[in-house]
Amino acid sequence: MKMKKILAYFLFITLSFLSFGQGKDSIEWVKVEGGSFLMGCEKTEADCYPDEEQHKVTLSSFYISKYEITVAQYRYYCNQTGRSMPQEPNFGWQDNAPIVNVTWQEAKDYAKWAGGRLPTEAEWEFAARGGNKSKGFKYSGGDNPLEVGWCFENAEKTTHPVGEKLANELGLYDMSGNAWEWCEDNYDIYYYKKSPEKNPKGPAKGIGKVNRGGCYNFDYHLMKPSHRRGSGAESIGTGTGFRIVK
Repeated sequence: MKMKKILAYFLFITLSFLSFGQGKDSIEWVKVEGGSFLMGCEKTEADCYPDEEQHKVTLSSFYISKYEITVAQYRYYCNQTGRSMPQEPNFGWQDNAPIVNVTWQEAKDYAKWAGGRLPTEAEWEFAARGGNKSKGFKYSGGDNPLEVGWCFENAEKTTHPVGEKLANELGLYDMSGNAWEWCEDNYDIYYYKKSPEKNPKGPAKGIGKVNRGGCYNFDYHLMKPSHRRGSGAESIGTGTGFRIVK
């Protein structure tokens, strides 16, 4: 009987530790010092789109999660709040892969629960480029897309555990590829023409919400930090997840 009590105690401690490792305190934060940068795509670059017109942006400092929010972290959140997990993708759940099939509001709700928020589009791009430590790479962390991210060319039709590819200059992982990431902003193809320079928050109205970063089942060209995509706020995708800021 005494041995059973001891084993039960250690089981309780182990489960408590594992749960703690998936909770709010499991999120690793990286500070992004405020600064100015040229947001968007230079006209001389290949693969530029009309909605990526280059313009100067100045941001205040913020913190961003080192990794995309994972399946394990989101499952813990669901267990704590009585919510249901999203629809499981055809390739199944991996605890340390990015959570996907979440709507914009679901991502926003998680961020609030965790004491953060979704990044603005400008914050996301500044962080993806390496912030003030940027070396001007074409993708987040390097010029070779296959070294920094999971995309159609190398992912074999599935997401992968976060942090397996090269980090960028700030130590952030998977900002190119693996999963698209929801941003706070409404999407407007013409917003860059009227965007304020300091801490832009996005347009008041738009066609859906902004996704950034590309994903495992899209071409590597879309992993550039400047690339933008608009998706319906209620839409879900097996390649759409998020990270958070505070």
